[in-house]
Amino acid sequence: MPRVNCQFARLNSEALLHISGPDTLTFLQGQSSCDTRELNPEHALPGIYCTPKGRVVCDFLLCELGEDHFALRLRREIRPTSAAAFGKYIIFSKATLEDNRDDWSVIGIWGDDARTVLSNLLGAAPEQRYTTAGGEGFLLVQVDDEGTSYECYLRDDRAASITSGLRNEAQESDEGDWQCAQIRHGVVRITEALIEEFVPQTLNYDLTGHISFKKGCYTGQEVVARLHYRGTPKRRTFLGTVPSSTLCNPGSLVYASDSDKAIGSVVNCAKGADMYHLLLEAVTAAVPQGLHIDSEQGTDVQLEKLPYVTIREEDSVQ
Repeated sequence: MPRVNCQFARLNSEALLHISGPDTLTFLQGQSSCDTRELNPEHALPGIYCTPKGRVVCDFLLCELGEDHFALRLRREIRPTSAAAFGKYIIFSKATLEDNRDDWSVIGIWGDDARTVLSNLLGAAPEQRYTTAGGEGFLLVQVDDEGTSYECYLRDDRAASITSGLRNEAQESDEGDWQCAQIRHGVVRITEALIEEFVPQTLNYDLTGHISFKKGCYTGQEVVARLHYRGTPKRRTFLGTVPSSTLCNPGSLVYASDSDKAIGSVVNCAKGADMYHLLLEAVTAAVPQGLHIDSEQGTDVQLEKLPYVTIREEDSVQ
């Protein structure tokens, strides 16, 4: 049993949406919230795609796998819907979507010794958030600021050897453990139930680097920018925990202590050893009163501080 503090898990709930062709980045520049001019083989980009009304269809991590070959890492369950949304406009570009391609898999690696393990195994590891290191048939992306969480995208012909190397150096774990750790990073993942339900600010995407407010026009940009520059979001996403005995699922309603009317809902949750880790969206003004699951007398939500700086003081949980 490896003694290092490093775990890994195959992330079956994640998938890559492959896009290839010389117009790929130009196409994505006009459709998504990230500035694709900042993408390069050593740097991935987080982003979202919105409807013209500014509702989020998908979140993704955009990376370059090869010459004119790019991929969006997103939840597997929303890949068909996301491909269909992009597909409405890609027909006008020299670019091709491959929404059923599964010859690449996704592995999560995390722990205090993750960077050392990966450097020894792959020859190098990224050293900043969203920077990458790659080789033939694999790409490694750092997905936190501390250098303790990485995603590795593996082509099938490299998967067996790299996975075997990880088994020799790290502890194989469950995808649920990875999801618990990722929820604590405060980044909402769009699942099928969340498609077109929220504007980006409700899910804190304006705070997590998923939106460039300098890039110019993209689908939904007018709505997103208007709220950013002229409004104050009335709803935000918060980080919390509840005991593992709680009946908690994505979509569970959230209540304030003094009202029988729901003021929010759970957007992401994962069950750990003794608690659920969850991200919930709620009316910001109601949060100081205390939050509960399923009713105003339901299980108390223990709120925690998000690991990123919020734009407005009133959006923070102290």
